[in-house]
Amino acid sequence: MSEEKKSYEVLARKYRPQAFADVYGQDHVVRTLRNAIESERVAHAYLFVGPRGTGKTSSARIFAKALNCEKGPTLEPCNECSNCVEISEGRSLDVLEIDGASNNGVEQVRELRESVHFMPTRAKYKIYIIDEVHMLSTGAFNALLKTLEEPPSHVKFLFATTEPHKIPSTIISRVQRFDLRRIPTGIIVENLERICKLEAIKAEDKALLAVARGAEGGMRDALSALDQLIAFEGSELKEEDVLSVFGLVSHERIVALAQAAIDGEIPACIDHIASFDEKGKDLQRMLQELMEHFRNLLLMVYTNGSIELSELTKNQREQLVKQAKDLDPGRITRMVDVLIDTEGSLRNALSKRIQVEMALIRCARAATQISIDEVIRSITDLKKSLPIDGDDSEKKKP
Repeated sequence: MSEEKKSYEVLARKYRPQAFADVYGQDHVVRTLRNAIESERVAHAYLFVGPRGTGKTSSARIFAKALNCEKGPTLEPCNECSNCVEISEGRSLDVLEIDGASNNGVEQVRELRESVHFMPTRAKYKIYIIDEVHMLSTGAFNALLKTLEEPPSHVKFLFATTEPHKIPSTIISRVQRFDLRRIPTGIIVENLERICKLEAIKAEDKALLAVARGAEGGMRDALSALDQLIAFEGSELKEEDVLSVFGLVSHERIVALAQAAIDGEIPACIDHIASFDEKGKDLQRMLQELMEHFRNLLLMVYTNGSIELSELTKNQREQLVKQAKDLDPGRITRMVDVLIDTEGSLRNALSKRIQVEMALIRCARAATQISIDEVIRSITDLKKSLPIDGDDSEKKKP
């Protein structure tokens, strides 16, 4: 009888971080957790906060492995001992993962309070990982409060949430909080390149950049999108495929639209918007990326190109440096103000295309209008070039 074929494992699960070294873009969190282990100053409760797909639950699980590893507590879990393997597979009796959305009542928390008094079966600590902890009811938080304040020495709590403002301040004051950041686009692209090599997928650099842009700082979203594209296109991915599937505009078209607005070329701006709309592009997302591009231009202008923007790839940075040359920051600021006003009203607009077109027309006009600062600067330069009256009178003397 032939061996049963192994079921497919999605990329987001297959390449989920299993060690601190695999956690991308969160060096500040990894360094603090490692220092806590090394200095033997591990707190009893931690809260991991951040957007979706940035590594909150993964960091909590890796931290749990580092604490309960048979070689530990250790700065890096071995992922080979029985404790590490059981935690990775979600079947450890000493590391309990709880979904806050479906276990949010007082009764569930009371059961948790009773279970904390039992010693761990095999590991050093009994660890409770509560995902989406903000979903707990007010009564559940109150029931958890006393246990969280004075837990047994063998118990650790690891919370994860995308909405920390919904957690009572009495809970927040009793935990150590870590804010995870959106992962820079360049780091996501590097990870996608690595995974494509391992999966024997041929992907254009621009295609992976488009996937990373669409993920908006979430590694899990990027891997899920890559999975979807592989199922849709096969083992060869091209930029146009990514753009068509997710309704994105290519980075080159964003740069071209920005340049048209800077040059005050209103017909070119209208043509770009018409093309985007006819191809079903997400105009709101396009406007957000255009704002981000102008923001990066401003930073380049004000720092003379010296600032390091970690979210950019090498090619994007080169384009910015080239476009930022000889730009007047005052004009770019006025254009950004227009885009910000439009972005706020675009969500409820009946016709997004008209709103975006009007915004680009205003941007193009703002780019060609002379600011007061420019007028003052021109007058000052003119005064410096004129001869002084005293010098003229001296020349007229016999």
